[in-house]
Amino acid sequence: MSDPSLLVLSSLAGGDKHGYAMMEDIERFSGARLGPGTLYGAITRLEERGWIRPVESNDRRQPYAITRAGREYLRAQLANLDRVVRAGLRRLKNA
Repeated sequence: MSDPSLLVLSSLAGGDKHGYAMMEDIERFSGARLGPGTLYGAITRLEERGWIRPVESNDRRQPYAITRAGREYLRAQLANLDRVVRAGLRRLKNA
């Protein structure tokens, strides 16, 4: 999985995070290292779609949280990916 939006949503499903914490978390669970431009581009798109929202903070870093709509979107996308993975693995067994 290398779609930055799905990676950001997956990271935020585990709790609120600011950008650097997301980059570290994403690298830890996926092995993908998102550059700042890619990460913040995805954050902007996700916020515009209402799938994440900024969280108030006293820190200079801006944390984000996944919204209900974001959780629903992520759940649907992961279910689709799961179907593809299962079909691919079945087909590899027969190859």
